[in-house]
Parts: sequence; C-alpha cells; structure tokens
Amino acid sequence: MTDGAALKALKAQWTRLAPREQTLVRATGALVLLALLWWLLLAPPLKALRQSAARHAEVNAQWQQMQQMQAEAEQLQNAPKHASADAPAQLRGMTETQLGPAARLTIAAGQATVTLTEAPAAAVAAWLAQVRAGTQATPVQAQLTRAGNTQPPRWSGTLVLVLPTP
Repeated sequence: MTDGAALKALKAQWTRLAPREQTLVRATGALVLLALLWWLLLAPPLKALRQSAARHAEVNAQWQQMQQMQAEAEQLQNAPKHASADAPAQLRGMTETQLGPAARLTIAAGQATVTLTEAPAAAVAAWLAQVRAGTQATPVQAQLTRAGNTQPPRWSGTLVLVLPTP
C-alpha cells in the first residue's frame, strides 16, 4: 500500500467515526502531545532549577575551600626564607614529635625521604605545614596511598623533601 492510499484509507476511517469518537481521538492526541511537550521540553529545565540551589551551595563550599587553600599557600610563600644549618635536626625532631613511629626519616645529600606507615592524615598535613614553615624544606615528590578504609584516614607511602642550603 502506498502512502497516498494509506492516507485515503485513514481519511475514510476518520469520516466513518461518529463526532463523539472524533472528539475523543482529538482529545487523546492533544493529551499525548502535551505529555510529550512536558517530558521533552519542560521537565528537564524544572529539574535543573530544583537542583540549582543544592549545586550552588556545593560549588560555593568548594570555592571557599579553594580560597582557604590559596590563603595557606600565600602564607607559606610569604614566610621568611632563612636557611638553617640545623634544618635536618629540626626535621628529625618534628617528625618524631608529630608522626612518631608511623614515620621513618632518612636524610642524604640535601634530601629527606620520609616513609609513612599508616600515618593519620591530619597529623601528616600538620607535620608538613610545620616542616615547611620551620625548616623551609620543600616537598618535591609524594607517593601516598590511603591505608585501608579507616576513619579518620591514614596514609602510607613516601615523601621526598629538599632541605634548604645554609
């Protein structure tokens, strides 16, 4: 059957319908069209609008965290740069005090390698900030992995720091 013949057959079927049936078919078609318009054109933007407040709060929190990290980085950059001859001794003391048995320190040729074994993440962060400010040692390499799925998180791996030259 060709398109023209199918269209004639459809028109003939339409004219055979009672006016009430034609009204019901039109109403059903309009209802299907409205549902399609809703699902394809209106629902996605409304969903995005409902989720925008939560997304805005999430992005704002990330932005504030980045601002805090930037302030900390600027504070470290603006810290007085004084090379200390006893930087290795300071580093040893800070490592023993802050990280204890979770860290093993090796110093050779102006570099310090710290091997961590399930060290608490907060202690590592505090230690690193203290080392950076107190000894001016600069981290140049870090290979850390999260040790297990513990709370609070713990880290294992190595950190390599370059010690300042006096």
